[in-house]
Amino acid sequence: MLPLREPAAARPGMTFHQMVERIRYEGAYPSRERAEDVTRAVLAALGRQLTGDERADLAACLPAEAALEFTSQIPDRQPLTGWAFVKDLATRTGGTPATGRWDTGAVLAVVAHLAGPGLLDRVLAQLPSGYALLFGRAELTRAA
Repeated sequence: MLPLREPAAARPGMTFHQMVERIRYEGAYPSRERAEDVTRAVLAALGRQLTGDERADLAACLPAEAALEFTSQIPDRQPLTGWAFVKDLATRTGGTPATGRWDTGAVLAVVAHLAGPGLLDRVLAQLPSGYALLFGRAELTRAA
């Protein structure tokens, strides 16, 4: 059973600059520019994976500049698994799967905080397997 849809609203007071600084801290990036590049790349990649209400509600939780980066992408017809998402990000950014995983975790931890648990549950329900860990959650499977 999917959780009920809750209204989404941006967390008060978080600007794009503050979001990038938090990602810089989480990812231990050497500069604000590097953290901003990573933020934009991961948000664009995530924008290619989500559709519908979850996409709109997540965009509403993000600072305006982040929401524009996220929603400027056309969703893929077939969403990638979590691991394929990381590999695709690494390819697009010229990194390795290890740096892609690091970058993804740094950005999506902040996105998870902004979204809150209810919306994050709905986002994860829409995505294929492997994303919970990217958002900093355990991915549990149901017993048969």
